[in-house]
Amino acid sequence: MQYSFYDFLGNVGVATIILTYVLLQLQKIRSESILYSLLNAVGSGLIALSLIFSFNLSAFIVEILWLVISLFGIVNAFRTAK
Repeated sequence: MQYSFYDFLGNVGVATIILTYVLLQLQKIRSESILYSLLNAVGSGLIALSLIFSFNLSAFIVEILWLVISLFGIVNAFRTAK
């Protein structure tokens, strides 16, 4: 098995999402915060990017939806911060 740059990007994405969830469970961040949505968007974006190179339709759909929902959360956080 070869380990390439897109595998690394995907692994960074997975680590980002897991770290975000751990921070949420430890009550270090709130699910309503911009940081929470931003970390989820970055993580899912990196995973989706890695899937372009080694495609899996089901995983790609999940990551794109995760990214879209996270972007919605970012927009919503900006709206409520005003």
